[in-house]
Parts: sequence; structure tokens; C-alpha cells
Amino acid sequence: MIWYLLYPFRGTTEAPVLAPSHPLRNGLARYGSYAASHVVTTLLVSVAVATMFIYPIPFLFTTDFINGASNLPHHAWTVAQPLPYGAAIHPDVMMRSIWVHSSYMQALDKSLLSSALDLQDQLLGSTESFNPSRARREDRLLPQDHDIDLSPLQRDAFHAINGLTNQSWFFHSPLQYWDCSKERILADPDILTTVNDRKNQSTSVNVTLRHSIVFSGKRFEERRLMAADALVITLVYLRDSPVGRQWERKAATIPEKIVNKWDVYPPDGRTSASQLYEFHFRPISRQDSVILTIAYGLTALYFFMSLSKLRAFKSKFGLILTVVTQIAFSLMSSFTICAIFRTDLSRIPRAAYPLVVLAMSLENIFRLINSVILTPSEDSTSSRIGHAFGDTAYTAIASSMQNVIILTVLSRWVSPGVSEFCTFAAIAIVFDLFYLSTFFLSVLSVDVRRTELSDALAKASMRHNWNASEAKTHSALDLVLRGKATMSTRIAGTIIMLGFVLIAQWHFFEDETICHFLGRILRETVHSETIMSDHSSLDGLHQARSPKSWLRLQDHETAHEIISIIKPSAHSYVARVYEPVVFVMKDSDRMPNVKEPTLLPAAYDFFNHQLTRFLVIVIVVLAAVRLLTNYLLWEDDAGDDEHHHLDSDPLLSVKSFAGGHVLDIAMLAASPDGHVASVGLDRLICIWDVRPGGINYVIIDGEKNDEVPFPVLAMAMDGDSEWLAILSSYKVVLWNLKERRWGPTLPVDLYGQKPEAFFFTPSNQNDDIPRLVLVRRNGTLTEFAPDHGVGEDFGVCRSPLTCVQPLVEKGMSFCCGNYQGQKLMYIVPVGKQSSPAKVSVVTASRRGCVHAAIREPSSWKSRGVELEGLDGHAVHQVVPLPSLGLFLIAGANRVHLVSLEDHTLIHTFQTENMGPRSLQSAHSSRQSAQTGSGGLTWLTLCYTEAETGDCIIHSYVPPEDSDFICFDSSAVPISRGWCSWDSAEETKRHVENPGTWDIVSDGSVVGVRQKSWQRRGVTAESRRRADGLRHRSPRKETSRDVFGRWEVWTVSQLSRMRTDETRQLFQDDEKSGHLMVSELGPMIRVGQRSVAFSFGNVVKLMTVGGHERFDVSAGDTDREHLNVGSRRRKGGRDAAARGVELNGQPHTRKREILSGLG
Repeated sequence: MIWYLLYPFRGTTEAPVLAPSHPLRNGLARYGSYAASHVVTTLLVSVAVATMFIYPIPFLFTTDFINGASNLPHHAWTVAQPLPYGAAIHPDVMMRSIWVHSSYMQALDKSLLSSALDLQDQLLGSTESFNPSRARREDRLLPQDHDIDLSPLQRDAFHAINGLTNQSWFFHSPLQYWDCSKERILADPDILTTVNDRKNQSTSVNVTLRHSIVFSGKRFEERRLMAADALVITLVYLRDSPVGRQWERKAATIPEKIVNKWDVYPPDGRTSASQLYEFHFRPISRQDSVILTIAYGLTALYFFMSLSKLRAFKSKFGLILTVVTQIAFSLMSSFTICAIFRTDLSRIPRAAYPLVVLAMSLENIFRLINSVILTPSEDSTSSRIGHAFGDTAYTAIASSMQNVIILTVLSRWVSPGVSEFCTFAAIAIVFDLFYLSTFFLSVLSVDVRRTELSDALAKASMRHNWNASEAKTHSALDLVLRGKATMSTRIAGTIIMLGFVLIAQWHFFEDETICHFLGRILRETVHSETIMSDHSSLDGLHQARSPKSWLRLQDHETAHEIISIIKPSAHSYVARVYEPVVFVMKDSDRMPNVKEPTLLPAAYDFFNHQLTRFLVIVIVVLAAVRLLTNYLLWEDDAGDDEHHHLDSDPLLSVKSFAGGHVLDIAMLAASPDGHVASVGLDRLICIWDVRPGGINYVIIDGEKNDEVPFPVLAMAMDGDSEWLAILSSYKVVLWNLKERRWGPTLPVDLYGQKPEAFFFTPSNQNDDIPRLVLVRRNGTLTEFAPDHGVGEDFGVCRSPLTCVQPLVEKGMSFCCGNYQGQKLMYIVPVGKQSSPAKVSVVTASRRGCVHAAIREPSSWKSRGVELEGLDGHAVHQVVPLPSLGLFLIAGANRVHLVSLEDHTLIHTFQTENMGPRSLQSAHSSRQSAQTGSGGLTWLTLCYTEAETGDCIIHSYVPPEDSDFICFDSSAVPISRGWCSWDSAEETKRHVENPGTWDIVSDGSVVGVRQKSWQRRGVTAESRRRADGLRHRSPRKETSRDVFGRWEVWTVSQLSRMRTDETRQLFQDDEKSGHLMVSELGPMIRVGQRSVAFSFGNVVKLMTVGGHERFDVSAGDTDREHLNVGSRRRKGGRDAAARGVELNGQPHTRKREILSGLG
């Protein structure tokens, strides 16, 4: 709501979006990820807090008149409130009282009780064995002289029990416990027992003699009255009552008669100061019930309609149960806090309390769920939850703080009953935010982890109705019902909260117009609350409770009983309450000897007598929940090894694999299942199994075997992680990774040409070993059949090649069609058998021409890519998008998206000046449930800026009202839920000093850099180091830690805070055994979220987002394409320092060094 109020200053009603580097958003994202990783711990914390606040409720609340406990809300509106001074209201009754004190908290002393009876008899006449029903109406004869006291029969005749008239009266006194008999008082062996046993005794007019109306300043223990500070004797009479006039006249004469025994305040016994009070007891009406029913019905309708949009939840009942449990936790915890701090909640009907909390809680719940649904399904559970919580939690916190401030301000303006409701709602909002951050977050993370939500997230992030009418602009009501309007998710709770507070306040002034009602609220903030103030003459008495606070604590049941006497058909009455005449026995010690308890007496009783049982109950509940979660989650833990690591793995982890090489590693290759092959300057070829518990071994030692394939020019692994191919200048050697044996050897003659690409094609049923493809720099493609030991050459391009990339379409078909009269380009999945994988090679030449060679049954067919306006001389790189049937052509400051099917230009992306051959990409495509076609949910382009060397990250996502980016070259969306490239939202990020970096499947960019490097361009120093050699000895690092300078970093596409992470590359115990280097070795992607790189003679594996799950199917994902062995220069700041690039990654050795391996 605050954003709407700030609209004139900000120009928008949208909540501000915190920057990715903001510490609040970053901290919340980290907490969300931690909570999702430690589900059981988070759940136990929330359950422990809930148990600690729920278990005491039966001991703190009561529905009867047990002393020292708080009253539960009833089905009625009740309040005792002062009316503004000068209000033109005629009171229904008048109230006069006397307060009788002895020493501090000694009001239950027998002598004081008997003396108070004397004062009562002087004011009213003899009250022993008081029974006014024995009087007759004929006795209602008033003496002609008003100064003459009424006889007991005359007095009793005017009692309310004998018929209500304008002269009626009644009274209540603690002395009625003993039937106003001094003999009974003095003969009572246990005053406290009598007082507690007779707390429900009624007077002749059925007014219950509760402790709250006959004592002031009470002290309770174990729900029993133990002490009181004052006896309160109250006379209630109508305006013409002669008993009231007699009380007033006799009170003025008493001080002269008792001057030796009592101190009287005021000294003359005359009290003229008074205050109008309204005592309200209105049972909930049929109209109230209808309003509440409609309110709950609309809330339930909004909840279920929003729930129906969440296709990610198959178990709707589970979500309903979770939401209800969270709100119940919030309500009951708030009731406990209010009870402990003596906040009376019995003045508002109980049915109203859940409504406000429910409305504001749903707002935060659906915001969090929708944010989780929009996160990429490729991410781990902790990453997804952390990202969603970081995106929404600060908005929830701001909204909660706003509502708490509003309620705090309102509590000072409204009537006491509504004020206490505002206090309750503010506390409930805080608790609801806590349980949302613990209980609901942990349950949601379990749902995301299980197949119910994960499968749905993998299918689509949002769903839309594909009817033709949906393409039109929707009304605000329709957007609210669809759950997509901002009003329904941002200010609905605040509006309901404010509306209910106004309605509740209006209930206590229901006879007034709106103008008078609002004017009353304003007046009450300006005028003094009451003229009935505590005189300075009473300050020295140290009363345990003042008369004003005593009036406000009157039990609503008492008000109900008095209403039934004086106005049986009404719901409230107005009384003119006069200040009491205070009698203090002389020589009394009014100094407090102990400090009165601040909290509810029942709370002290609970801690004194229930603490041990309370602790046992909490421990038992936690143990039961722990066992239950173990039982419910054991299948997930046993079936998915990844979950064992989520609790311990950091967001960015680095593992080292050492002990294989003694000199620097020059080349890497990787397979989808986590095997990494390395070639070192020490002529060793090693296999590293980076999976947990994997075995690492050396294939061959070039120093001991003359038949080894050195010099090694390229390596490749097949998609099934079975074969490793090693290319030298004169042969290709195959190694079986599963059986650990040598395979066939293929002769090869490179004719002095450098290999630009070397890879396996997908396996087929006709070949035991997948075919190998070698692309030379001169544009010749050679396809080897290892089973037959032969190779065949094909021409791809006549110009020298600078970039070669394979493109494999597995089980996907790229189609063009028409939907509702509009052109549509989309992908559809097809069966493996009916549509085998299509293998293509896309090349860029030194002249800037681009060719695409497609494998046909018996040959390769190459065709040039001719695009209008394409500046051939600026083309330096091609990047495949395998599962989409598309590829990217990178120029100096633009990137073209081209279809492999017909070489049509789909879209052109504008970029900054791009370093040569530095472009990398990632994307996510999902299938539409309505059409079966697929579209992009996001696309990320990364490259090195040519001048500064910064890593630039462009991300493209559909706008808020769309789910997919379609592959149509036009700018017109095909239907609701789809958008064109021109409508896609673009975000751009800069990473300074990126060092060596790569991009993983979820769009996260990871890199390794040296902190001590200063930003520089291609200087003379960098040119001097263009030979790629590592200079170890000339530089001396005397004062700096050469290993401490290295750090790893990651940033995420779409600015997801969960993967913005930086940490040291080396831990304190990892530095031994590493060579000191100034440049990294090759870097290659492994699995879905990991990259492997060499640091001197050590292979390091860097993983983003928790534990990496390696399997062969990873090679079939949208992001993965075949490992390519190539040598090419990479643009940007490090281009001059890297003369060799293998497998698509930079490498710091010159080719002469590799040749020297032989």
C-alpha cells in the first residue's frame, strides 16, 4: 500500500526491486537456500516455537470466571470506554462507589472488612441479611424532608428487583459474600477460602459478585485470589433514585464522624467529577454473520482459484493443510503472547480473528509459490527456494512492517476493544512472517524436491487458456480472479485489515452517521481522554490500580448482566461514573512491600507448576516430528543421493584431484558421466572420475612406451561415456573407459593441417563404436568408422577455418506451422526410433563465410549461410543451440540467431564490442501443455568485452504476461502466453576482472581469477607474454600469498542472487602439492553445473548450486553439446596471452609445447 501512496513521488506503484548486490536480498536468498537445504532443522525450529506458544493456551485462557487467566473471545462485541467530554448523551444510570483501603494489599483483613461494613451501613442503612424482595410497592413513600434517611423498607421498595423505574437502584459489595453480617465476617476462619469459593455468587438482581467488580488491585496465585488492595462498594441507580441522593448526602457527612479512624479522599466526601462511560455487549448479529460468511467465502474463493492455477501442486490437499496449519500456528502463538502481556481479546467476536491473518498470509504465500514456479527447473531445490525467497521475502517484510505501523497508529485512535485487536493483528503478522520463513518454507522445499512439483516445473512455469478470446485485454476483475493482478497480491490484505478495523469501530458507535463516526475518531486524538483524572492527593496512597484502569477491566459479562436489568432489549448502556470516595484506615502502611507482577498471573502459575511438563512435551513433540519426517522422507533420501549432499554442500564448491601429473596439464576432455581425461607436459594421460568415490588412473606413460600417441593434438569422448579418442599427428587411438582397455587404432594423415574439431557422432545400431569426425583447418571433414578402420574425406569450406562447432539434434524436430492464422516456428519432441539424431557441423572461415554441413546417409552436404546484411569480415565465431535446431553467428557487435533448417535469420541481438571467439550461450526450453510445442523460457549470451576485458551477460526472458519466446521472425506474438523476440525483456550484467570463465546449463557463469590483477588492455607487457609461457621464476611474491590471490566466482542469469558467490580457490590445507602458475590451464564443462580446469598439475572441479549428479543422460539436455578439440584464439583481455584453445576452451600453451610432447 505504501507504494501506492508514494506514486506521486516515484511514478509507479510497483514495489522497488533490490539490486543483486544488496545485502538484504543476498542475505535472504542465503537463508532461503540454507532453510531448503536443512529441511528437518528448519521444520523442527518452527514446530518447537509453535509448541512453546500453543501448549500454554489452556493454562492462560478461560471461558468462565477463573481468576488470573485471560478470557477467550466470545460471540459478542464488548467494550467499556469513556465517552468524549461534553457528549450530548443522557446516561442510563449513575454509579457511585467507595474504595476502602488498609495497609498495602491487606484489604482482606477481618478488621477492615467489618469496618467497611460500618461505612456501607452509614451510606445505605442497615444491609445485614439484605433481601429487598420482601419489600412492598406500598412502601415507596418518600419523606417530605429530603434530609431524612430512608427506612430499610422504603429503601428496599425502590430496589430494581421490585420493578424498574426511574427511582430504581441496586448495589454490589464484597461484604455480600458474608450476607453483610459482621458476626459472620469475624467468625469466618478462612477469609481467602470464602472469597474464592463464592466468586460466582449472585446478588438479588443476578449480578455476579466477581472479584473484578468488588476488589481492586488483586493478586492471584494458582488461579486463586491471594490478596487485594481495596474493597469496592458500588451503587448503581437511575437518575431520580432517592437512594442515590441519600448516598451523596451521607457521603458528605461521614468524614466528620470518622475523622479519628479514617483518612478520606476527598476530605469533604463530595465528588463532583464524573465521566460518561459506555458499557457495550452486543452479540454477533445475523448481519455480522452474513458479512463474515461473505468475507470468508471470498477469501476461500480467491484461495482456491489461485490454487487451481498452481499446476505444480498435485496434492492440493497438502497445500491447503500446510496453509491452514501455518495460520493456526500464527493465531495461537499470538493469543499466547497477548494473554501473557494482559491484552484482553474478549471484546471482539472470535470469528473475526482468523480473517485478517488469513488475508495477509495468503498474500505472502502465493507470492513465494509463484516465484518458485518461475525458477528454472534445472536448478537444485535449495537454489530454487533460495532464489524465490530472496526475490519475495523483502517485499513480505516491507509489507508486514507497513501493516504493523498502520495497526500501531490505528490502535491509538480506535476504541479499546478495537485497539487490542490491532495489537493482536500486529503480533500475528510478525508470527505469520516467522512461520512463513520456517514452517512453510521447509514444507515447500520438500514439495519442490519431490516429483509432484519438480515434474510440473519441468513442463511449464505458467499455464494459460488458449481460447481466442484470451488474446484480448482482460479486465481488472478477470486478472484478480486469475491471480495475476498486483492488487490481489500486494494490497488486498491491507485493505481487508483496514476495512475490518473500521467496521469493528463502527460496531461500537452504530447509531452514528459516517461523518459523526470519523469526526469522533479525530476528536478523540485531540481532546483529552477524560476529565476523570487521578488527583495528586491520591498519589501518596500507592493504589495498586487506579479507578480509571479498574473501570476498563470490568468483565463484559457484568456489563451484560447490568444491561439485562436496566435495558433488557439493548446492547449497551451509558453510565455517569463519579470518582470514588476513598477511605484509608489510619496508621496503614501504604508503601508497596513487593513489586506487583507485570505479566498475567496465570503465566507465573504456568512456569511455576508446569515448566517440567512443558519441557518434556516440547522434547516429545520434536522427537515425534523428527521420526515422522524421517519416515516420510526416507524414500527420497534413499532414492536420490543428491539430497544427502544438499545439507552440506556450499553454493560454490571446488574439489581438487592431484597426484597424477608432475608437470602442467595441457589438455582436458570430459564425458557426461563425470570422467575427465587430462594430458600433461610430463607425457602422462590420466583419467579422473570426479564422482564421489571415483577411481583415478593413468592410461599411458609416454616416457616408458614408444607406441604412445604423442604428440597429442586433440581428445574426444562419446556421448555414452564409453570411448576416449586420442588424436596425434599420424593416428587415432581409442581407449575403452568402461573396460579399461585399448580399442582400434586408426591411421590418419593431417597433411600438416591443424585439427579444428574432433568429436564422436551419436551412436547408432549399426556401429559398435560411434563414428569419429575430424575437421581440419583447411576445411576438410573426415569421418572415421572405427569398426572398419577407414575414413572418408568431405569438403566443407574452401577457406581456412577459424571456428568449428558440431550441432546434434537429439529426439527433437524443428517445425514451421500456423496457429490461429499466425505463423509459428516451434520445436516438438519425437520418438528416438522414428527420428534419429541429426548431426551437423557449422563453421566460420577466415574470410567470414559461414557454412553448415549436414550428415546424410552416405555423405556430408555443405551449404553456405547467406544472410542479407551479414558483414562477413566481422564474423569470428559460431555457437550451436543443439536441441533447438538453431545456431548463433557472432560478429563484432551483434549476434545473429539462424535456423539450421533453412538458414533463415530469426533475430539479431545487439551487443557491445565482442572479443574474438568469446561468445558462449545457455538457454532453457519447455513444452507447452496446450499445443505440445516448445518455446524458450530464457536465453543467456555471454562474451568478453573487447576493450575492457569484462564479462558481459545478456539475459532474455518473456515479459510478465507471457511464458515462452516463440521462434517466429515476426514481432507479433502468436497467442496469449507467447511473445516475440522484440517483446522479450533483456537484462545485462557486467563482471569486472572475470579471468577465465565458462557458462553452465542453468545459465550461471563461473570463473577463476586473480584478485591482484589490475584492469588493463592489450599492452606491451601482454604482447610480450603472448607466447603463452608461464614465467614462474622471474617474479618474486615476497609479501603476497600467490595462492591467496586466486578466487572463484559465479553470477547467475536473470540476476538470481542464489549463485552470486565469490570464495577463495584454495583453503589453508590445499596449497601443498600445487605448482605456482600465473595463468590457468584449459577449462571444460562437466555435467550440468560443473566445470573442470587445470591449475598447474592439478585438476580442479568447480560446481555451482550444490551436489552435481553425473549421468549419461546429461548429454541430452538443452545445454550440452559435444566436446570439440580445437585451437583458436579467444578474444578479450586474455586473448594475447592464450595462443591455444582446446575443446572449446582457452589453453595457455603454444602448439610448439604440445609438439614437444612427442
